[in-house]
Amino acid sequence: MAQKSTIYKVELSVSDMDRHYYETHKLTVARHPSETDERLMVRLLAFALNANEHLEMTKGLSTDDEPDIWQKSLSDELELWVALGLPSEKVVRQSCGKSGKVIIYCYGGRTAQAWWEKIKNSTTRFDNLQVINLSEKDTSELAKLASRSMKLQINIQDGEVMVSVDDNIAYVTPVEWKSAD
Repeated sequence: MAQKSTIYKVELSVSDMDRHYYETHKLTVARHPSETDERLMVRLLAFALNANEHLEMTKGLSTDDEPDIWQKSLSDELELWVALGLPSEKVVRQSCGKSGKVIIYCYGGRTAQAWWEKIKNSTTRFDNLQVINLSEKDTSELAKLASRSMKLQINIQDGEVMVSVDDNIAYVTPVEWKSAD
């Protein structure tokens, strides 16, 4: 029998001084049985870094043709496609063709570096693609904050991110490997 998703209730307060965005989002997030705490927290971090009133979590891991997070226009056009992990070159190409802007948040230390070395030359033609790396140290600290019911406070200033749950704090420094034009 297949395992069911675990439901997480998240109150996500975002204070993004770089974009002047200050809002609290109440999210119900389904964690796929194969998803780790680390990936779940990276997903929440990616949501916070791109927070907007039209930003939505998708079915993610359970659907191949959808990103983890997206933002659609009022006319249902894909404005932003946010993917996590190390997508194949084919998925990157298809994503860039479907959406106005694509952001990939990769993580996993040496594995992420090897993926980027393999794929980076084929991404130069995509002006709408941004690739951001999260260090293994940062994402493992994030994973320690995960719980089924969370009140996350995420503060963003000068590209630095502070994530706190109760008295526990993790600091994340996203590193841009490719910028969108």
